[in-house]
Amino acid sequence: MGAVLESTDLKNKLEDLSGVVLKPGENPYNALIEACKDDPEQIQALYSAHRIRRNAQQKEKFLSPERPELIIDPWLLRLENPEIEPGFKDQRNCMTFWGRPPMHVLELAEKIQNKLKAVAPNIWLMPTYRMHITALELAFSRTPEEIDVIKRILGPAIPSVASYTYRHRARLVKPMISYDLSAFAVSFLPACGEPVLSPPPAAPGLTEGVQQGDHYTYHHLRRDIWNVAKDAGMEIDSRYIVPSAHITLGRYLTDKDHATPEQRQKWVEAIEEINGWLEEEVWDTADTGLMGEWMVGQEKGLDVRVGTLWYGGGRTVLLGEGF
Repeated sequence: MGAVLESTDLKNKLEDLSGVVLKPGENPYNALIEACKDDPEQIQALYSAHRIRRNAQQKEKFLSPERPELIIDPWLLRLENPEIEPGFKDQRNCMTFWGRPPMHVLELAEKIQNKLKAVAPNIWLMPTYRMHITALELAFSRTPEEIDVIKRILGPAIPSVASYTYRHRARLVKPMISYDLSAFAVSFLPACGEPVLSPPPAAPGLTEGVQQGDHYTYHHLRRDIWNVAKDAGMEIDSRYIVPSAHITLGRYLTDKDHATPEQRQKWVEAIEEINGWLEEEVWDTADTGLMGEWMVGQEKGLDVRVGTLWYGGGRTVLLGEGF
């Protein structure tokens, strides 16, 4: 019999540090929009406050004299090192709506991964073909049978969800590394007046009936697909609902690169240096050949995904049309 594994979520709760208080039973994404008076500038500010406060919190933990242990994911560790528990399989089934990054965002993510790998060669990196942003998590850690029931309940709404981004185009900007004791990601902010850098939609471009412009933010998109799922009869069960738009870049599977105070200092300094580079050379410009802007739905619509989804796995039920 295999060991009883403990989820990293229990050790590393992702708190909402924006300051918005949710009311029981309401659409949690609408709460932030209302708190911000539907103002994209305020929405961006809350997303920014969340990631800045979280990075400051995690920096303090990394550099603490007590040196708290890294939170190593026991499932991923066994999948990557089969000798630990031969025959191990991840049985945690989920259902989500993913956004798939366009090629220029994947190129940027890979560039950031390479910079981090140079500092910490033993980190585990998410393959670019598995990268995604979780627009909405519907259910997690269920059996395949339970997920199949959920999929059938949602079935009639799946086509409209998958292609929702075709007519509802939200823009993300200002990439930055966000990190904690278990993982690291590239996070974005909902746009608010920044220069438009993305390539135009593939011809023929649809303009009639398209909701776009920075007044329609990524948070509005999340609110809307939550409503579609709820109206279809879903009881939505997400692990966390925070103002974050992020792609996981990797995780720690060993403390070899972070065992000493000097190594931890080097890691934190590297992240801050990369974040400085992103702000100075990638934000609001395409002069370096790298773009930090992402129109969600560009190239591919939403990926309605089921199965063992941790670490980018699982299978696609329907991939929506991109633009």
